[in-house]
Amino acid sequence: MSKIVLGRDEFQDKVAGCWLGKNIGGTLGMPYEGKRYPQGLTYFEPLPDKPAANDDLDLQLVWLKMLEEQGLDPSLATFADYWNQYTARYPWNEYGFFMRNYDRGLRPPVAGCFENYFVDEMGSPIRSELWAVLHAGDPQAAARMAWKDSAIDHAGGEGTYGEMFWAAVEAAAFVEKDSMTLIRIGLHMIPLSCHIARVIREAIWCHQNKLTWGDARERIATRFGHLQPCNAIPNHGFTIIGWLYGRDFGDCLCQAVNCGYDTDCTGATLGAVLGIISGRSAIPDKWIKPVGDDIVLHKFTRDCDAPPTLTELTERTIALAERATRASSNRAFGETTQLPADLLTRLFQNQLARESLQQDIHVGIERMGNQEVAFHYGGEPVLWPGIGREVWVTIDGDDQQRVEINVPHSWKVERLGAARFHIIHDGSVEDQNQIEVRTSDGQSVVFTMLGPGAAQGFPAGDNVRACPRCGARIEACFCQPVSKPVAFQMLAAQADR
Repeated sequence: MSKIVLGRDEFQDKVAGCWLGKNIGGTLGMPYEGKRYPQGLTYFEPLPDKPAANDDLDLQLVWLKMLEEQGLDPSLATFADYWNQYTARYPWNEYGFFMRNYDRGLRPPVAGCFENYFVDEMGSPIRSELWAVLHAGDPQAAARMAWKDSAIDHAGGEGTYGEMFWAAVEAAAFVEKDSMTLIRIGLHMIPLSCHIARVIREAIWCHQNKLTWGDARERIATRFGHLQPCNAIPNHGFTIIGWLYGRDFGDCLCQAVNCGYDTDCTGATLGAVLGIISGRSAIPDKWIKPVGDDIVLHKFTRDCDAPPTLTELTERTIALAERATRASSNRAFGETTQLPADLLTRLFQNQLARESLQQDIHVGIERMGNQEVAFHYGGEPVLWPGIGREVWVTIDGDDQQRVEINVPHSWKVERLGAARFHIIHDGSVEDQNQIEVRTSDGQSVVFTMLGPGAAQGFPAGDNVRACPRCGARIEACFCQPVSKPVAFQMLAAQADR
């Protein structure tokens, strides 16, 4: 089977266009974030002299450091380590609730969904581009990594479907230009019944049936609108409206941002998509000059060796893409782009995406040496007095390796299989309880089971506590005494480093 060959010069232009388009769209939309009514922009207003600081990009810069240091397919536990190390200050919505769970001892993916009202939000769809660059021309591989990324703070929610959709669209956009084909590729990676898929199809229906931009926007806002302005469902509809109704790069971004709501995110994502399709060389100078080449980090992002410019970001992400492509059996780099006759069939393949969506999210994942250990809670990570629970352990996906578990001394445990157990406690259950998983060779790892006192819920739509002075998550804010970060164990270098 012939490979998809990516021409190096064209690829560099597209990667540069991706990051520049993201900066432009995010900067255009930032002043209007959260506005619930339509805007009338035709250009930047106000006119910036630098790009806006934006978590849309910053979180991917943390992943950039992770991939450079840990290899191209890190454990979900490694994602969590880097999040805790570099972005623990973010208090907003899903970010804050992941850290609330992480601080209580839970690990993703269950830490990304337990008592987290915000799993349907935009925090993960906005960090899709890195996976597209690494897996250019391989949408299902990009969608697989998007699932893993989103499991940190959106496990089981619409945010996961949004990130998988955009990662696939953007990966395909390196070798395909038609907008409707790209949208259908993205839809092929996510469930037919999810709300992200429904709102995207509704936006397509509006365009194909020649509704005006205003009628299309109103239809999305009324049929898919939400109390939370950062909810992913209406915002995906608005992004698609901008893409389909816009006449050119700038008009597409304005049409998306003019829909309102989470405008920095809709503008940034669409800017990245259009930048990939046409390349940096096709972005008009009038859109480039106000933002330039700089990267401006948000104050909540800790020092992560982030590139100071888009030029350096482009170089570093291309280096990762080269490594990823060397390990690929169906893609390669060359002097010029060469596409096989069955390109579309390949772009629509979705087995890796479907396998990702079938993974258990009621589970915590930790590393044990070079192995990935998953503790399956069989539901919420809470043990209630007098109610037995079946739990099990998988090691690198295998549930047949014999393990032992050590539970609090007053609990009862019954072995049901090599790695399957029944646990129960008739008395009161402490708020935080440790369960040790031990293998036959003496290695062990610890997971947390909460008690009823730690599972009182949280008011829907409210955020975790933020510092009234600096605005950061109060447990990690700037006002706390400065201390050296706790060293976290790193995985051994991957073979492809």
